Amino acid sequence: MSKVLPEQGEAGGHQSLLDQTAKVSVIGIFLILIGGVLFFAKDFLLPVSLAFLIALVLSPVVRYLRRRGIPEGLSALVLVLCLFAGIGAAAYGLSGPVAQWVADAPKHAREIQYKISSLRRPVEAVVEASKRVEALAESDDSSTQKVVLAEPGLIARAATGAPEAVAKIGLTLVLLLFLLASGDLFYEKLVKSLPTFSDKRRGVRIAREVEREVSRYLLTVACINAGLGIAVGIAMYVVGMPNPALWGLTAAVLNFVPYLGALIGIVVVAAVGLVSYDTLGQALVPPLIYAALTTLEGQLVTPLLVGRRLEMNAVAVFIAVAFWGWLWGIVGAIIAVPMLVVVRIFADHVEGLGALSQFLAARDTPADPEKEDT
Repeated sequence: MSKVLPEQGEAGGHQSLLDQTAKVSVIGIFLILIGGVLFFAKDFLLPVSLAFLIALVLSPVVRYLRRRGIPEGLSALVLVLCLFAGIGAAAYGLSGPVAQWVADAPKHAREIQYKISSLRRPVEAVVEASKRVEALAESDDSSTQKVVLAEPGLIARAATGAPEAVAKIGLTLVLLLFLLASGDLFYEKLVKSLPTFSDKRRGVRIAREVEREVSRYLLTVACINAGLGIAVGIAMYVVGMPNPALWGLTAAVLNFVPYLGALIGIVVVAAVGLVSYDTLGQALVPPLIYAALTTLEGQLVTPLLVGRRLEMNAVAVFIAVAFWGWLWGIVGAIIAVPMLVVVRIFADHVEGLGALSQFLAARDTPADPEKEDT
């Protein structure tokens, strides 16, 4: 029997360590490259991802209408036109109040500063002293000329970015039309591309479950957020907030962003309340109502309707929202959770990704016999 020398064992250990380091380095470089591609190609990838997610929601509708004798192309065209009309109607109806609020933003900022001045008098004293010192310094050197560069206002920046936003919406809707009109073409190509019969079954099962679970999740959350928006709009109307429809729509959209959306809504409503009411006590009523409604939705309604099957790890959800919001802005934060659902479903069916699936789950759940067979 041959004996392994100590030098050979030590060399083997060093080689194994080098191999592991190389693997980790390759994975790290790959992830960095993926992040760079996602960031620099966001103008293309964002509308494409959004179109695929909307297609997951509307594909069951197109398939149902096809069984009733309506061609896929016709039903896809009608759905996309309805979606376009809804976006246009919402944008037109809210353009007036939003433009007015943006135009009045400097005046509102001064009003807010005036109303909370009693809460920060010590800070104001320091600021006033520093202003006096600065004024004395300026009076000593009155010959110095100053050049002030005026930054573009919010309306100017919005007008500049409007063509880009319209182009992204157009790309999303056109791609969505083609995806819906193609019907089951994706599943047919998937079956043909996979080598073995078991792989074909698994691929179709994953694709069908992703479509079913994501469409169910998005439709349920959209209905919940619509109900929340209606409740917030009615509550803001009752307490006398201006433009209650605007706050209802804002609450519905922001609630697609877990955790951060509700916080942003509370802060914005509190700021508007300070402008709209005479006393601090009255101004606190709208944000408290908003916080109560979002808390009720997050702690009772959503867990009850969404169910435990799609409950996600709160840490993973927060990281995903922060990451996609950093990459793609508010739209990235909105689609972060649906994309996380897709990753979890894919990890449930692929060998070697069980640890990722368990991390994304809210808690340990009993095994699914169908998934064990795969």
